[in-house]
Amino acid sequence: MTLTRDFTTTIKSRAAREPAFRRALLQEGVECLLGGDVPTGKAVLRDYINATIGFEALAACVGKPSKSLMRMFGAQGNPQASNLLTVIHCLQQQEGVALKVKVSKVA
Repeated sequence: MTLTRDFTTTIKSRAAREPAFRRALLQEGVECLLGGDVPTGKAVLRDYINATIGFEALAACVGKPSKSLMRMFGAQGNPQASNLLTVIHCLQQQEGVALKVKVSKVA
């Protein structure tokens, strides 16, 4: 089945008009990372970054080149924990939220 609208355009336009959607993307990306699904977590965070702050502004926030950040969130990227946590901190600041970790037993 062919998509009728570019995925990135759809995500970007929805993120622009729905703050709850933006927050949910950020939360989902971090939850995937914490749950061990690093490829999905990076992909969701990449979509969030592209739909919101963009890699140029994020680069200014974290003090890293935008190309390095793009590689970090690419399929072959392997970010260091310190870089990843700095990015997540900047994204929380940009969104005006504070993500909290909740401990729960595995079913």
